[in-house]
Amino acid sequence: MLQSLGEIVYRYRKWVLGAWVIIILGFGLFSLRLPTVLSGNGFEFKGEYNLTKEILEKDFGQPKSSIILLFHRDKMIKDQEWKKYIDDTFKKLLGFDDVNTITTPFDREGMLKDSYAYGLLSFNKGSEDLGKEINQLKKKLKNKHGLTVSMTGEPVIVQDLNQASQEDLAKAEMIGLPIALLVLILAFGGVVAAAVPLIIGVVSILTTMGIVYFFSYSTHLSIFILNIVPMIGLALSIDFALLFINRFKEEITKHPLNEAIQITVSTAGRSIIFSGFCVFIGLSGLLFIKIDIFQNVALGGMTVVFVSALTAITFLPALLSGVGHRINKLSLFPIKDSSTTFWHAFAIYVMKRPVVMMVAALVILLAGFIPVKEMILKIPGIDSLPANYSSRLAYETFKDKFVPMEKVDDKKVTIVFQSKGKMLTANNLEKANQLVNKLKKDQLVNQVESLFSVTKTNNVQQLSQLMAFRNNQQIAPLLDYYVRDNKMIVDVYLKTGNNSKTRKWVKDWANKELPLKTFFGGQIKFEQEIFDEIFDKAPHGLLLIFVTTFIILMTAFRSVVIPLKAILMNILSLGCTFGIVVWIYQRGHFGMNPVDIALILPVFVFSLVFGLSMDYEVFLISRIQEFYLSTGDNSRATVLGLTYTSKIITSAAAIMIVVTGAFAFTGVMPIKQLGVGIATAIFIDATIIRMVLVPALMKLFGDWNWWFFGLKNKNVKKPA
Repeated sequence: MLQSLGEIVYRYRKWVLGAWVIIILGFGLFSLRLPTVLSGNGFEFKGEYNLTKEILEKDFGQPKSSIILLFHRDKMIKDQEWKKYIDDTFKKLLGFDDVNTITTPFDREGMLKDSYAYGLLSFNKGSEDLGKEINQLKKKLKNKHGLTVSMTGEPVIVQDLNQASQEDLAKAEMIGLPIALLVLILAFGGVVAAAVPLIIGVVSILTTMGIVYFFSYSTHLSIFILNIVPMIGLALSIDFALLFINRFKEEITKHPLNEAIQITVSTAGRSIIFSGFCVFIGLSGLLFIKIDIFQNVALGGMTVVFVSALTAITFLPALLSGVGHRINKLSLFPIKDSSTTFWHAFAIYVMKRPVVMMVAALVILLAGFIPVKEMILKIPGIDSLPANYSSRLAYETFKDKFVPMEKVDDKKVTIVFQSKGKMLTANNLEKANQLVNKLKKDQLVNQVESLFSVTKTNNVQQLSQLMAFRNNQQIAPLLDYYVRDNKMIVDVYLKTGNNSKTRKWVKDWANKELPLKTFFGGQIKFEQEIFDEIFDKAPHGLLLIFVTTFIILMTAFRSVVIPLKAILMNILSLGCTFGIVVWIYQRGHFGMNPVDIALILPVFVFSLVFGLSMDYEVFLISRIQEFYLSTGDNSRATVLGLTYTSKIITSAAAIMIVVTGAFAFTGVMPIKQLGVGIATAIFIDATIIRMVLVPALMKLFGDWNWWFFGLKNKNVKKPA
């Protein structure tokens, strides 16, 4: 079937190229619009946290989002000038579109402190929908000599993350693409052959990003997709093109152009399809996790895999049909015969010492596992932004100056009590008071703020007497804030910040039988639901990946042993990778400030690299299988397979490392960690696994490598 595809593509090459030009132009235009529909870090989950948030907005009138204006003055600025500057700033905002309420530093106690002050702008729009308003505010807010005002809060941070992601993408491309071109020139020896994979990479990314734009009509797209799709797409499409062109350059020396295209599509094309399936399945495991960012990456990643594979078996052969023998034009240096290369000598060296090489590889991989037990996972927050962004600096200053350490968001749990009938009846207030007292007695609770505490009453009788004066200017605002109809707000502050203990605390309390119905919210509840969703659903994704990968490789190679080895070696490789990432970032090596590991890293790196590393497994084992079927000699087939594929696997890995590793030099921390994680995993896989452990085990297992339920592999020739 693939040979027929090669024949069709060659015969109708002009039509195929024309169709791809239309596809590129069409989706390319929409790819430019993709950044305009991205927002948020993607950690959205339909759970109790969101339900509580909706209750607070609908029943208690809390805004959907708020922007903080942080003011600062130098020491020489007098109070009168300071007050006038703040007043003038807020006067400019009167009548500002879509602002629900404005709170100035003079409206509420505690909003002025030393040389700092802050005000609040509340909106009835979500953070992701305030791009226009933020841009308008930037034009209205002016600094003066010794007086500054800066914006922060979730809406501003979301927009800055979007901007930082676009800047990071441009920076990574500036670093990665020139080095990738250099690696391709070294691999192929010429400029023409080296340029083609880059063309394929750009085509795949533009097409995919144009397709992903249309996903925005049915799902919320995270800003991180702007980095992840190009990261996967560029690396994978160049990998596919590298394999395809390498085989084409071999066949063009032995056969006419049309036959060379057909053979290349049927051999390299087969490897690309199986590789694409493995990556596709690896990413599909993310679909089990019902959190926006994982759904986004799954959809975007699966799309880019499909497009990259389709480009490699249709657009690329059509392009090569036109290029023909000119693929070797502009050669800078000759390519040596494979049998005389370093790779041939290295393959023989490994095969002569299989036990020693296997033990050495396993020792290195298992040593990398050691730091994994220290891994601390964290949902990306404000610290995802580069340290020099004004919204991050302003938010950190705001927290430092105005938020007491014991009341920071990662220690706060907001609970809404719901009663049958009005909350302000004696019976329901008694139940609420019992529940508040029960919370106070909990060992992990530091403080409970409720209607009882703010009114300084200890029981229902005292509170009822005080409520007789509900029109009192001091009592009315408190009742309005804490109680609405049949609901009451209670804020609980825990003794420790967000960690496994606090997440367990909020989960345990949410599952208790209590005298009133309760809804739990706050940062800790949010993180508890995210962590639980990942840890509950990830095993389903892993099972799908393991089982499906096993079946694909077993079908491709008619072997039971080879897919089992591949899965186990991938687990070793990834475990070692996670240990290295912890060592670099969490322990703070190579000049890094110690930071926790982004929660997305282990899930994404596993899903991406498990599939990507199967590229190299398929590339290598496919060639070994070809030689095994023709010679019947497992050892000789392994040496020849390594000889013919080692250079191409190393080149492909080098490009993957360069393209993904370039994100290590960017500013958004989760993407930085993700780039380093993928690059490290690919390096380990292409060197220790593919070049050492695979051949050593192939030698040790011998013909058992090709055991297939007692059935013989077809067309195996007996060794002479």
